[in-house]
Amino acid sequence: MSDDRRKHDKQLQKILYVGDSGIHGRGLFARCKIARNEYIGTFHGPKTRADGMHVLWVYESHDSDKAVGREGRNLLRYLNHADPCNAEFDGFDLYARRKIAKDEEITIDYGPGQ
Repeated sequence: MSDDRRKHDKQLQKILYVGDSGIHGRGLFARCKIARNEYIGTFHGPKTRADGMHVLWVYESHDSDKAVGREGRNLLRYLNHADPCNAEFDGFDLYARRKIAKDEEITIDYGPGQ
């Protein structure tokens, strides 16, 4: 992974912030406008084999035995679920599915295969 990826909070805080969410507790919000298909950040943290809060599973195939889990340690752990959502992961990298307005909550679909 190249060094220009936003994976640490200091980098992410330039475009994101955590605030009170109308969806659930705390959420992740856009500090500025984010364009459709724009790279937002990388879900960062240690690999894990145990499921839990703030764990993102990425499947290399449709075989659940090949899943890679990462325990979120950066701001992206505050992503809440919405259907439809406005962002989605490609591996551990998060991208905007559509334009996201300043101060809008950034959401993903927690469903399988997302």
